[in-house]
Amino acid sequence: MKQLIVNADDFGLHELINDGIVEGHVAGCVTSTSIMAGGDAFEHAVELARKHPKLGVGVHLTLVGASPVARGDIHTLLTEEGLFFPSYGQFVKKYVCGQIAKEHIEYELRCQLQRVVGKGITVTHIDSHQHLHALPGMAEVIGRVAREFNVYKVRIPSEPIGFLGAGSLSLSRVFARSVLTGCSLLAQRFYTKQGFCAPQHFFGMLSGGAMLQSSLLHILRELPDGVSEIMMHPGKDTRVLGQVFPWGYHWQEEMEAITCKEVLSAIRQYEIQLINFGMLGNTDG
Repeated sequence: MKQLIVNADDFGLHELINDGIVEGHVAGCVTSTSIMAGGDAFEHAVELARKHPKLGVGVHLTLVGASPVARGDIHTLLTEEGLFFPSYGQFVKKYVCGQIAKEHIEYELRCQLQRVVGKGITVTHIDSHQHLHALPGMAEVIGRVAREFNVYKVRIPSEPIGFLGAGSLSLSRVFARSVLTGCSLLAQRFYTKQGFCAPQHFFGMLSGGAMLQSSLLHILRELPDGVSEIMMHPGKDTRVLGQVFPWGYHWQEEMEAITCKEVLSAIRQYEIQLINFGMLGNTDG
């Protein structure tokens, strides 16, 4: 049996992203999303989640490129302006050099989960912005916090090394994917020891921010048996979102891909069962 979680990241980051995710759920194949507790559109996302109870909602743990949730001392995570470091690279450099206190990470992430749970949302899983939960040493900290909230499902972003996608390849993206896959497989051992479960397969790193119809159809055609996750970044109005987040993402095109008839027909044709993380423990044996 082929089972698939289509997870839309960055719920709560911007209202146009929130709207794109919900449209992808209502009119398309999105089954799950990951909410950012510190996102500017967090409250808007909470209201949408309440209106769409079949949409699984996990927590997109965030330590870069956003505002913190914690009110206490987490100074090693912050710039002089009181914000998280703007880039993944800056965070990793300080983390590897031992300049970021793990107790600050634990406190901030506990506050993020508490904010989501405090809104009455049943958290289906955890993942993270820029996949920081796969860094060496993070699994012990994050696992401890997640267990406090009875969350035992996690994304393991280990896209297969041999998977080359459907479009042109960026060597830098292939290298980053290889490093992430290696870190993810090591992290998976720690998460598994702590009682967490995850989909068996992951796709979305090579095409991150550019999961267009052709890429999505290619994955669906080649989808392995078992449980897979496809990471998506849908949204409305790429032009507006690109002015706020200069990442080069194709938000509108991704939303169109997950709602197009060709993709929905392929899911039926290949007899793929759509599930969310909340159903994971009941489906993977």
